[in-house]
Amino acid sequence: MKLFKKAENTQAYLKAGIMGFAGDGKTFTATEIAIGMVEHMRAKSLPGGDKPVMFLDTETGSDWVKPRFDAAGIPLFVAKTRAFVDLLTAIDEAEAEGAFLLIDSISHFWTGLCDEYAKRRGRKRGLEFSDWAWLKQEWRRFTDRYVNSNCHIILCGRAGYEYDFFEGEDGKKNLEKTGVKMKAEGETGYEPSILILMEKQMDITTSPPQVWRTATVLKDRSTKIDGKQFANPSFKDFLPHIEYLNLGGQHMGVDTTRDNAELFEEDGEPRWQKERRMKEIALDEIVELLNKHHGGTSNDAKKAKGDMLEFAFNTRSWERIKTFDFAAVSTARNALWQRLEGVEYQWVEPGNAEAYQEPQAAQDDAA
Repeated sequence: MKLFKKAENTQAYLKAGIMGFAGDGKTFTATEIAIGMVEHMRAKSLPGGDKPVMFLDTETGSDWVKPRFDAAGIPLFVAKTRAFVDLLTAIDEAEAEGAFLLIDSISHFWTGLCDEYAKRRGRKRGLEFSDWAWLKQEWRRFTDRYVNSNCHIILCGRAGYEYDFFEGEDGKKNLEKTGVKMKAEGETGYEPSILILMEKQMDITTSPPQVWRTATVLKDRSTKIDGKQFANPSFKDFLPHIEYLNLGGQHMGVDTTRDNAELFEEDGEPRWQKERRMKEIALDEIVELLNKHHGGTSNDAKKAKGDMLEFAFNTRSWERIKTFDFAAVSTARNALWQRLEGVEYQWVEPGNAEAYQEPQAAQDDAA
């Protein structure tokens, strides 16, 4: 099967992320997009437009936006949980029975997973370095489903600051804010195709003071609205990105069925590691074979060994020979076995000695 095929747009479902601090309008904006998306699907007679919106709620936000769904005539189904296992189930259910999945807040699922793991493992002083490998691997189960699922999904997440050290003129290092990121597993923000930062704005010079929310598009893979800002955003502000999607078409995120099994042995050992070990064994067997037929430290013995190496490897340098890969060393070992033993190279497991033939007996049988 060929790896490459003609390119086509296989992004058929919205994969959005919204982050912000408290009161910045994450849930409100996600609701605007969800309602607008269902209405858009209905207007275009797209599959799923008659299905409900699923709200995976960790902050009770669904209670406050339910009237807006009622007014739009869109059924709203809610699950209030912070269990990571429910996060995976929610995607499966929304894919089968829903028009849209709204997750608010994804931050709780990550912190909940980490906290429960630390508690169950007895990590009273916090997680250890070795713990993160398991946690990230489990989290990847969610991100793979998120990217590949046949469902429109918005992730709402709490915002957090990024920090870095900078050296001042006095030579001291100071910790300074360098940016904002979604509070979840470190790479979660890379998964959405459109990432939105919500911020609360205030003008206290007016009477009464004015308050509004601003959406900044930090990332838009369609580039239609990348970098743009919208005051009190509505669905139509994000429509250019949505219209880029192949709505109603076949969705393909990343093929997670392919793996690197060919690089590993059945016991899970990396193939390169096994080949390196087998090469070391083959080189050791060559040394012992040469000592068997040309043992000793005399000049004649040394010359005979060098001649055999040159015959098999086209070099007398042992240091160069050690740089050859296992395939080359294995071929040379077999050539030396034929030259000095008169038979193909063979190794018989202990306990199966009856299968082994002495070199002379093998030659007699061949004759």
